[in-house]
Amino acid sequence: MTRSFAENLSDLPPADDLAGIELTGLDGAVAVIDNQPGSQGSLRVYRHLLTRYGVIDTLAAAEGLALFAEHAQDARRNPGKHPNIDRLLAIEAGGPVFSGRFLVVR
Repeated sequence: MTRSFAENLSDLPPADDLAGIELTGLDGAVAVIDNQPGSQGSLRVYRHLLTRYGVIDTLAAAEGLALFAEHAQDARRNPGKHPNIDRLLAIEAGGPVFSGRFLVVR
């Protein structure tokens, strides 16, 4: 049985200590996932991926898409609706790898 995003998220540590994550692509692109309503699940997924893999590459993107579960399916059907998932889809398709830096709450 496939797990839902909420079930997957329950296995990940909280990210209350983060203000956000700054992602930098090898192509120079920069994106920030802020710790705010609507992005907190993404923040936890990306934190997990960066902690486990060190970068967001094709392996990390595949795991991230599995963790996003039904939201990844929705992102495939509706490009642009889920930018943090769209980034993983682009990496999965051969797009640039991202490094990350945790922005700690002060």
